[in-house]
Amino acid sequence: MNHVLCAFIGRFVVVYFDDILVYSKNLDDHKVHLKSVLDVLRKEKLFANMKKCTFCTDKLVFLGFVVCAQGIQVDEEKVRAIQEWPSPTSVGNVRSFHELASFYRRFVKDFSSIAAPLTEVIKKNVGFRWGEEQEKAFQLIKDKSTNAPLLSLSAPHFGSPFQTTILEMIQATT
Repeated sequence: MNHVLCAFIGRFVVVYFDDILVYSKNLDDHKVHLKSVLDVLRKEKLFANMKKCTFCTDKLVFLGFVVCAQGIQVDEEKVRAIQEWPSPTSVGNVRSFHELASFYRRFVKDFSSIAAPLTEVIKKNVGFRWGEEQEKAFQLIKDKSTNAPLLSLSAPHFGSPFQTTILEMIQATT
């Protein structure tokens, strides 16, 4: 799909496998962008499942995140699963919780530091031990995930200095 829509990627299209997200600053631009994408799909004999399509919306779930004009936020269904997770009783339970919570780590300030007691439990050859420190970390991650902030999609101000890393740039394009 990337090669078919490559002319639009980074301008008004995001592609992830067979998911296509078309974004625009206003409705008029959006209509033009949608027409361009649909024309290319038609030309390449690719078809969209209309039951799975949402058009001209200002909010949608994409790859597990809620994307809206103001930014990106956590999907309430996934957060509910984190919030309702019972205290782990095995290394496997801790690992599963850690993996789910890690999906939203960018929304939890200092996630790695907070999760360190859980990370210790899932190391190889350590064995399961669940104490006060692990329970505190577990509850704090649940709380911070439930009250996660909206991450803004503001454009950088090129008149001010800013830094980025190659890793951030690579992650932004995937």
